[in-house]
Amino acid sequence: MQTRVLTGITTTGTPHLGNYVGAIRPAINASRRADVDAFFFLADYHALIKSDDAARIERSRLEIAATWLAAGLDPARVTFYRQSDIPEIPELTWFLTCVTAKGLLNRAHAYKAAVDKNAEAGEDADAGVTAGLYMYPVLMAADILAFDAHQVPVGRDQIQHIEMARDIAQRFNHIHGRDFFVLPEVVIEEQVATLPGLDGRKMSKSYDNTVPLFAGGAKALREAIMRIVTDSRAPGEPKDPDSSALYTIFRAFAGDAESAAFRQALVDGIGWGEAKQRLFERIETDVAPMRERYEALIARPDEIEVILRKGAAKARTVATPKLAAIRDAIGLRAMGMAPAARAAKPAAARAGKSPRFASFRDGDAGFRFRLFAADGEELLLSMPFADPKAAGVLQQRIRTLGHAAVLREDGAALVLELDGEAVARTPQAGGDELHARLREALEQLAAQD
Repeated sequence: MQTRVLTGITTTGTPHLGNYVGAIRPAINASRRADVDAFFFLADYHALIKSDDAARIERSRLEIAATWLAAGLDPARVTFYRQSDIPEIPELTWFLTCVTAKGLLNRAHAYKAAVDKNAEAGEDADAGVTAGLYMYPVLMAADILAFDAHQVPVGRDQIQHIEMARDIAQRFNHIHGRDFFVLPEVVIEEQVATLPGLDGRKMSKSYDNTVPLFAGGAKALREAIMRIVTDSRAPGEPKDPDSSALYTIFRAFAGDAESAAFRQALVDGIGWGEAKQRLFERIETDVAPMRERYEALIARPDEIEVILRKGAAKARTVATPKLAAIRDAIGLRAMGMAPAARAAKPAAARAGKSPRFASFRDGDAGFRFRLFAADGEELLLSMPFADPKAAGVLQQRIRTLGHAAVLREDGAALVLELDGEAVARTPQAGGDELHARLREALEQLAAQD
């Protein structure tokens, strides 16, 4: 079984070293494992909370997409998309809003920080606080829960948001009597989850203390590193590595042996200027090849757009059926479809029978298969395949997807799609009842797998 890992970056600025070390690199490394199903997204809805500068958001979306790809993201292997291309996310946000306690949102760090700042200034507690800022944790929960993410790599400042997503999911599951949502877990790379910035505080666009990843080239990278605040100890005087931002950043890019050597150099009294030069050279070794790829991508925005649109279509194969099931559970179902009628299982299913595939050769057309319900009703007929093995692979994919498989209406029938292509369809019209039976059969197949 694969573990679904999901992460994203808010599109309000140019990516910096902290973004790369704290989110991009660990997520991309995880995506290369065979046991990981990776989802990456551009959090452009979140950007609207922080900025009303349309040009800045537009440019940032391009830069961040190019950054992910330049850093090694393989769009053929992962699901890479823009948040704003998934209409199910804002819809789920509203559904979750309706079960989220206001008291939970009152405790969110970002909201409390805004209230405290107002109090210090003698302002009204909510002065300048938008509903968007207040509801940020619910939108983030929707980002995660819409795709049943098992793990979410984040910086330490985001741990609370994952905990809140779990709380909201549990509340929804409890109210509706079923585990609709997977409860996500936080993933943190302990040593380098948060990098210090130029002034020693956490590296953040909010503090204007970042070290650029690609912007401005090697010259801008070196100039930023040379501005990192250090103490007044002169060359020859021992330095304290554990309190040095230079050492913390160095460890994020170097292995144990290099880090130990740099640490010893600080203890032995290396000058701060020389230490910064060594730090620059170490980072540039990793960043220079990625920067070259980044600049080539930035020059071809149309190609990035195609990648993101394909990623959104792939992401929606998960989100669309998820939201359909949730709409049904909360009562936003087709008229006349009572929950009891949909939930009732046929006698064959109660007797222990299961849905099944049956493969056959359809004359000169090739090889096909049918999906039968537990009571023997035919639910799906596949398209023809020249190779019987291809039909078998498709059956296994349908089993793995289960109720997450995409179904769309085609006249009075339903069509099952994989990767945007129709691969099977219902042999007859059936409306909502057939749709419900097919969903149930797909879910049962996944449970057997």
